[in-house]
Amino acid sequence: MNTPFGIANLWLEGDGITRFVAIALLACSIITWVILLTRLWELRNLRKLKPEVDQFWHANSFEQGLQSFSSPAANPYYQIAKSASGASVHHQGQSSNHRELLQTLNYSEWMARSVKNSIDGVAASLQKGLTFLGSTGATAPFIGLFGTVWGIYHALISISSSGSAQIDQVAGPIGEALIMTALGLAVAIPAVLGFNAINRANKLFVAELNRFGNDLLAYFVTGARVNSGE
Repeated sequence: MNTPFGIANLWLEGDGITRFVAIALLACSIITWVILLTRLWELRNLRKLKPEVDQFWHANSFEQGLQSFSSPAANPYYQIAKSASGASVHHQGQSSNHRELLQTLNYSEWMARSVKNSIDGVAASLQKGLTFLGSTGATAPFIGLFGTVWGIYHALISISSSGSAQIDQVAGPIGEALIMTALGLAVAIPAVLGFNAINRANKLFVAELNRFGNDLLAYFVTGARVNSGE
């Protein structure tokens, strides 16, 4: 239905800056939802890996345990375990290239540092998209407010030029300008909620990785998993 009010009329009657603000908010909204859906799907898949960790610890050998992990290239548990195995082999090497390392760090310190570096790398990869979500949540309301102020400014100039300030002439332009504030909030609220939800899920998952890393460290240093009963 054709109407002199609303978003369509705001786009048709707005100038370049008004349209730029609208496009910026639309782009932020699309990117926000792409990040949210992608990250939530990834976290869902990561939660499904928990049974594989149990299979890893019940394997007859370390190499057999590594084979219990699915999708090694995208499996953080596999990456940490493989990295720990490589660090162990590296430290225990007897070539001259390793002598300085052996004199500087003992085996336990070296393995603790290697496992921690692996977990930190996975944790860093979990942060992708969070900077954009946080920035969008913080700036989108102000972008929308800028569009509102700009729209009201032009509405007042138009009203001043016409010499008439009747309610039906004021309500339309002012109401259309206020739509920008609503659009800014509509972009910011999902970004903020998604940022908090993903950030919390990341912290819980990193805590799981830390527990797995501690068990790995105990396995390589003592030959048994922490509280494994073995």
